[in-house]
Amino acid sequence: MTPATPQPPATPQPPATPQPSATPQPSTSPQPSTSPATPEAPAATPRRTPEELRSHQWYGTDGLRSFSHRARTRQLGYLPQEHLGKPVIAILNTWSDINPCHVHLRDRAQAVKRGVWQAGGFPLEFPVSTLSETFQKPTPMLYRNLLAMETEELLRSYPVDGAVLMGGCDKSTPALLMGAATADLPTVFVPAGPMLPGHWRNEVLGSGTDMWKYWDDKRAGLIGDCEMSELESGLARSPGHCMTMGTASTLTAAAEALGVTVPGASSIPAVDSGHERMAADSGLRIVELVRQDLKLSKILTREAYEDAVATVLALGGSTNAVIHLIAMAGRSGVRLTLDDFDRIARTVPVLADLRPGGRYLMEDFYFAGGLPGFLAELAQLKDVLHLDRPTVAHTTLREQLDGALVHNPEVIRPLDNPRASEGGVAVLRGNLCPDGAVIKHIACEQRLLEHTGPAVVFDDYKTMQATINDPALGITEDSVLVLRNAGPLGGPGMPEYGMLPIPDHLLKKGVRDMVRISDARMSGTSYGACVLHIAPESYVGGPLALVHTGDLITLDVEARTLRLEVDDAELERRRAAWTPPPPRYARGYGALYQEQMTQADTGCDFRFLAAPGVDPEPYAG
Repeated sequence: MTPATPQPPATPQPPATPQPSATPQPSTSPQPSTSPATPEAPAATPRRTPEELRSHQWYGTDGLRSFSHRARTRQLGYLPQEHLGKPVIAILNTWSDINPCHVHLRDRAQAVKRGVWQAGGFPLEFPVSTLSETFQKPTPMLYRNLLAMETEELLRSYPVDGAVLMGGCDKSTPALLMGAATADLPTVFVPAGPMLPGHWRNEVLGSGTDMWKYWDDKRAGLIGDCEMSELESGLARSPGHCMTMGTASTLTAAAEALGVTVPGASSIPAVDSGHERMAADSGLRIVELVRQDLKLSKILTREAYEDAVATVLALGGSTNAVIHLIAMAGRSGVRLTLDDFDRIARTVPVLADLRPGGRYLMEDFYFAGGLPGFLAELAQLKDVLHLDRPTVAHTTLREQLDGALVHNPEVIRPLDNPRASEGGVAVLRGNLCPDGAVIKHIACEQRLLEHTGPAVVFDDYKTMQATINDPALGITEDSVLVLRNAGPLGGPGMPEYGMLPIPDHLLKKGVRDMVRISDARMSGTSYGACVLHIAPESYVGGPLALVHTGDLITLDVEARTLRLEVDDAELERRRAAWTPPPPRYARGYGALYQEQMTQADTGCDFRFLAAPGVDPEPYAG
């Protein structure tokens, strides 16, 4: 008879493997390191004992439940010495076969695990919802809060001490960080990374941006089906998210600026070997954060969010970042508003010459110095960045940027030669958008930044698609195209419909930009004089619902105004005649969505998720 295996101690001490220092300098950034490459003496920060780990209540007590948890972990094939007393790290992976932005994250999770094991932790990978901007309809924005809720509840309900979040496609970054902010464990974010540049004949292509450009060329009769077939195979040629400064690159840059990634992480191309090293480095780092008990709330401060806003605006980043950062800040107990964006926009220049507003792509940005070099340049402006706040990798942002350099001043412009003197997004107010609207004016034709024209109104996106080329509409290049019922509730989910197509007959005349107004969003890879996020939206009776075809609308970006040139008495008559539309959903997640969704100016979060308060820890005994 085989003797019974002795029961290991419930709370053994972790192995005596040397631990990373409190502020290691990752090797994945293109900037030179000024920090020691070898572990330092133990940091002054108090380090938690195994008994103080959150996972201890699952694994380390003498009760029946703890015995069951250990037995089930043996069922998974793990030895006691592999996990008992060690920091348990949840790796939340948004990998999916249908998400080209994240298709490589299955492999990168192995690199994260490698780092966690090396640092003396115990990694566990959790599959979570994948939000594919390309394929998910009507829009992954409908499901951002669902992934945020899943993230929060997974981290709260399982025996984990810290988290590594893996994402990058537009909505996954804010969703993961929103949920993690509420759970408030030590956390590191691993960006998916941009894809390689596209190529077609002798052209370098940017995904999204050049898709819109060449589709308009086809509609204008400048290229045909053969060229489009070639473009189809050359536009996106590797795993990774869009390699322009679209929403994905904007939000991962914001995550790095917030201080929740290792330095340089956001701009490493997805298929570069440096990306795998960054993933392993993140695994090393999270174990040290758990031992220090450096929770996410210590990183995601008001100063961090203001720095993320400054970064987005100085990059000429996506308008979508406005909604997401407001929602993320709300989960961190920070009140961030449209007025904060407009205030900061007036203090920062645009320093990145990146598409869609500029010339270069993310691989160029990476080799030009990446976000560390960019932030080091921006930090030369007085009182713009908060350099003494902590990040997950260093005691201060100042220390993190020490030694960071710009290697190509054409891609990352110096302060005395910016692309624009003010940030790339403007916040508009007026009787058409009393709660605000946004425009990425850096990607507009300058002639349209002050414009008055007659409205041509479309009540929904399908109608617009079917009729935009109808000569009877009388659309001219001076017209203002208006789309309504495309907001958070009306869309539903606020789809990226805001870059309304220009009619074929105008494209053939060479017109490539018009003023377009909607309560929708637009892709961060898009461009043009598109006024977006009008709040309140038309579906709930906002002023956009009262616009008639032929009404004059005035846009004045410098004055930050958007006005419907109709007197108040007439607007009141129209309001009295307006009838609310029926609900979009009768049941299921959609019904929860329409009951809880807030408007664009407050981040489109669910009211019950954005509510203040702290939920109790689960009892595991």
